[in-house]
Amino acid sequence: MRIIVFFDLPVKTNKDKKIYRKFRKFLLETGHQMIQYSVYTKIVNTREAATNHLVSVEKNAPAEGNVRLMTLTEKQYANMKIIVGGKSFQEDTITVDPFIKF
Repeated sequence: MRIIVFFDLPVKTNKDKKIYRKFRKFLLETGHQMIQYSVYTKIVNTREAATNHLVSVEKNAPAEGNVRLMTLTEKQYANMKIIVGGKSFQEDTITVDPFIKF
């Protein structure tokens, strides 16, 4: 199962930029990987883990801006069509079955 976080945060002032960096750092420290600017994804094992993580993102989301969350199954995520561009290096290294160990 995947959690996708989409966000648009203001970055006009130094304070805005600091809040943006703090939120982005939170996402990275909690295992999210960037798939596009302001679009991050994380793999979780169960719906319960997804729910717990969504609560955590809500608690750490900035007061201003726009933050959206979506959960998808791996099959739904794998069916995503890329129209322009390609998969990032990080996306290429993560398999559809995250439980396979190398």
